[in-house]
Amino acid sequence: MGFDTDTFLVREHVGMFKLHEAYDILTPDGQTMGTAIERVSTMRQILKLFLDKNMLPFTVEIMDASQKVLVTIHRPFTFLRSVVTVTDESGAKIGYFRQRLLSLGGAFDVFDAGDQPLATLKGDWKGWNFKFTDANGAELGQVSRKWGGLAKELFTSADNYVVHIERDRIADVRHVQVMLAAALCVDMVLKETGG
Repeated sequence: MGFDTDTFLVREHVGMFKLHEAYDILTPDGQTMGTAIERVSTMRQILKLFLDKNMLPFTVEIMDASQKVLVTIHRPFTFLRSVVTVTDESGAKIGYFRQRLLSLGGAFDVFDAGDQPLATLKGDWKGWNFKFTDANGAELGQVSRKWGGLAKELFTSADNYVVHIERDRIADVRHVQVMLAAALCVDMVLKETGG
């Protein structure tokens, strides 16, 4: 899967009784680039039936079309605020993001491996629209359910969204990977909690 694109279409796998999260990652014209799959133990599947899944740890692997793991997203057990680590295919930390408490619409502060701020991913209070911004408030990207491209017919469900990253401002592929990981976790961390 190439991280050299600036737009990723994310389609969630839907299932009434699914016990793990899974997503297809597509190009703007609807071609499959890769997948993101939550790896869960039997114990976590059982706990997910009885406990608030927003407290439970998770591990999500982003893989290319040949199922090679490119990025791993991991959150340990949490109570108030999620801190999610992102590692590359060799297991080296490439960044992390931390959930903001008391944020109307939900927000993550996104950092690189050296603890330097990359962006803030913040949602609006009225819908499912998020923006990546830098420390000065300049826009670095968006996460939205709205898409007007060729694959529009694929994105009619509430479980699908578009991630756009301003590649002229975010050149480092590791930073793109961390930002895509944060966008994938909007659904798993922010929207599952109700905001």
